[in-house]
Amino acid sequence: MSSERTLVLWDIDHTLVSVDGVGRDIYAEAFRVVTGRSMRRVAAMAGRTDWAITVETLQMHGVEVSEQLLESFGAALAEAFVVYEAAISERGRILAGAREVLDVLAGRADVIQSVLTGNMEPLAIGKLTAFELEHFVDFEMGAYGMDHEDRAALVGLAQERAARKYGESFARHNTVLVGDTPNDVLAGHLGGARVVAVATGSSDVRTLKDAGAELVLEDLTDTAAVVRAVLAAGDQ
Repeated sequence: MSSERTLVLWDIDHTLVSVDGVGRDIYAEAFRVVTGRSMRRVAAMAGRTDWAITVETLQMHGVEVSEQLLESFGAALAEAFVVYEAAISERGRILAGAREVLDVLAGRADVIQSVLTGNMEPLAIGKLTAFELEHFVDFEMGAYGMDHEDRAALVGLAQERAARKYGESFARHNTVLVGDTPNDVLAGHLGGARVVAVATGSSDVRTLKDAGAELVLEDLTDTAAVVRAVLAAGDQ
């Protein structure tokens, strides 16, 4: 029997927690700080990176995007998150079963847990900390929304970071991405991971199956079933 470990990469929004509405407020505040204007609308956010959302939102308002502006917007997002940090825990919620699954997997010697998220790193850490979930995952080997515009590229980044830290090799057969959108499924497959999809966001089970997820669950409430799904996906 192999002693190889499985790298489990969690999406955050609508997979582990829901902070409906707060994300738009954070973007609006950052947009105001960086441009001095009011944000009329924000780009589609589900399953996308903060990099891609920022670029499209600025372009939708006729703002030319430079590398420097992108960096400034990222800093403004981090500062805006601090402004709305209390609202995250007040208006948001941890999704049913998330804490229990994270806890069980964190206790397994054959699993390493981190995040693969469209959130930039300070927002990712802040959201999980708001619900006291931060100690279940290793943020050092996570991949984040300002690391690359393309979500699929984040898979390889997380694998490289995990390999450097743990001295092990991580590829498709022992990397599992858990997410709630077709974009998560696509990112996993293009990036080199197997996918367990959960219908806890705006996509239903059929949509996620059609997107090609290896396994699809209604939610995270059956802890044993989720753990089996994650480990089975890693074995395939």
